[in-house]
Amino acid sequence: MSFHPTRPLPYGRQNITEADVAAVTASLHADYLTQGPTVAEFEKQFAQYIGAKYAVAVSNGTAALHLCALALNVRPGQRVITSPLTFAASANCVRYCGGEVHFADIDPTTGLIDLAKVRALLEVHPKGHFTGLIPVDFAGLAVNLEEVRQLATEFGLWIIQDSCHSPGGFFIDSEGQEQRCGNGNFADLAIFSFHPVKHIATGEGGMITTNSEALYHRLLRLRTHGITRDPADLSREPDGGWYMEMQELGYNYRLPDLNCALGLSQLARADAGLARRRQLAAQYDAAFAQIPGVTVLAPGRPGHAYHLYVIQVADRRELYDFLKTKQIFAQVHYIPVHRMPYYEGLGWKAGDFPLAEEYYAHCLSIPLFPTLTDEEQAYVVACVTEFVTSNEQQ
Repeated sequence: MSFHPTRPLPYGRQNITEADVAAVTASLHADYLTQGPTVAEFEKQFAQYIGAKYAVAVSNGTAALHLCALALNVRPGQRVITSPLTFAASANCVRYCGGEVHFADIDPTTGLIDLAKVRALLEVHPKGHFTGLIPVDFAGLAVNLEEVRQLATEFGLWIIQDSCHSPGGFFIDSEGQEQRCGNGNFADLAIFSFHPVKHIATGEGGMITTNSEALYHRLLRLRTHGITRDPADLSREPDGGWYMEMQELGYNYRLPDLNCALGLSQLARADAGLARRRQLAAQYDAAFAQIPGVTVLAPGRPGHAYHLYVIQVADRRELYDFLKTKQIFAQVHYIPVHRMPYYEGLGWKAGDFPLAEEYYAHCLSIPLFPTLTDEEQAYVVACVTEFVTSNEQQ
């Protein structure tokens, strides 16, 4: 192999351009570093991009999940269902409020929560036993929220859509229409992350989208200590222009203007980045279709936003270590949440969700980001092929 990368190849990487630098620099020279007009502009443009009525910028995706749980009044003893194949924050937000987390196993062909298993879980308990669902758009694959909404309506549940992996992604509804992740047509609330490896990077940051005006206004208050200055919401007559009221226990989960300036710049080329991700994924699909011993997660699925490109192999640990010697830094997404020591301490154990556990045993996320070159991608494919072929011959 004549090509060798001049830089390490991680599974994901941010793309910072001169336009991004200029946008942040301009923000630093503006009147507001935080709580200024750039925040509202980012929220407005992101809501338009997703197709939702309202958006609330917050400090990170975990804060977004926490605020959603607070806005939906999750309380101690309430039970919420999510996927075991996700980052821990999807479950932790329920625990922050004292609620109980339950899981339903995955569809191994997609990594998404299996809605048939969710239904089975709901049907063996009386209505009202569970209060909510948190479906996760895993790797960029969109959960069919129309089907989730049917379940939620039947069993009296709210929905938080975890779309951290899927801005710009969509599913096809029963009428053949594209439904963008987070557009609010089916979920009560949806959340996104702007961590550097995501489609849109702000350093750290997150966004909540909704079509509910009531939830929108409550989120704004919860984001800022539970405080409001809105005359329409005040319980007493103001005694001056400075007057404000803390009406409930909220948090400081604001996203500063300079982060939002970076987000706006990145949002302007979000579609181009998504198109490149899909192009690279199609090239991976074609290459790995020729390699026995490599299974691709949901190749060519319409609407896939490709935050991750996941393969499955028999000897995952050995491939992971081999790729590191080649300057390719793959990652595993995810250790199932119920196998984390904290959740095992709550009673979950190995074998509870065998499909998620089997998936975990073989999955590996390989490099996928818009600035990955075709030559670098071919190098990744060649290294995976070399490993798989060598192992088959042993």
